[in-house]
This record gives sequence, structure tokens and C-alpha cells, in this order.
Amino acid sequence: QVQLVESGGGSVQAGGSLRLSCASSSYTLRNTCMGWFRQAPGKEREGVANKSVYGGTIYAESVKGRFTISQNSAKNSLYLQMNSLKPEDAAMYYCAAAPRRWLPSSSSLAQSEYNYWGQGTQVTVSS
Repeated sequence: QVQLVESGGGSVQAGGSLRLSCASSSYTLRNTCMGWFRQAPGKEREGVANKSVYGGTIYAESVKGRFTISQNSAKNSLYLQMNSLKPEDAAMYYCAAAPRRWLPSSSSLAQSEYNYWGQGTQVTVSS
């Protein structure tokens, strides 16, 4: 059973920063394409960032220049550094793993491409 565990969420004021982490004790994250998604109340889950095993990254337009996805292979962890947070960034954030080494840009942020999901970590941004 693959388990992904997110952490690092919390409450922050607009303009602040948070770093989310995703770890697994049963799955080697560097061997697969990884992504971060978010879901705000009343809204559909949306892709935020994607990272292939080759190091390429893709971001949603709404977070470009503010969020950075990265990985630490030694710690088997995935991160999402979130800077200049806005109230509209508030959501439950999920990490996910896709059964591929990379995804084309057209589908890299599509939920359907990912088959393993964490339970999520909550991010609240106050104005």
C-alpha cells in the first residue's frame, strides 16, 4: 500500500510563505512523476505543480513565479515552497504520484494522470 503523507500546512497572512512537504516510507518518490494539487471549499481540485523524474517542472498560471516544487531524494520527500501567498491560495493541498516518469505539459496537472494521493494538508491565508 503506497502512502503519501503531507505536512507543513497552517495559517499565514497574505504575503507570507509556507513550505509543504510530502513523504513516503513505502514509495520512492524520485522514480515517478509527482504533483501538487489543491482544493478549496466548493471548488474542484486543481493541479498546482508537477515535477518529472528528469527535473522538469510545470506550474499552474495562478502560481507561476510564487510557488516552487522540489525534491530531496535522500529524504524521499517532495516539497512545495509557497511565497507571496494570497487569500485565493487557501485550500487543502495534496501531493500525488503518477505511474510515469514524466507527463506531457497538456496533462501534467490533470488529476486523472495520478493514481496515489495523500490525505492533504490545510493552508489558510488571511487578508
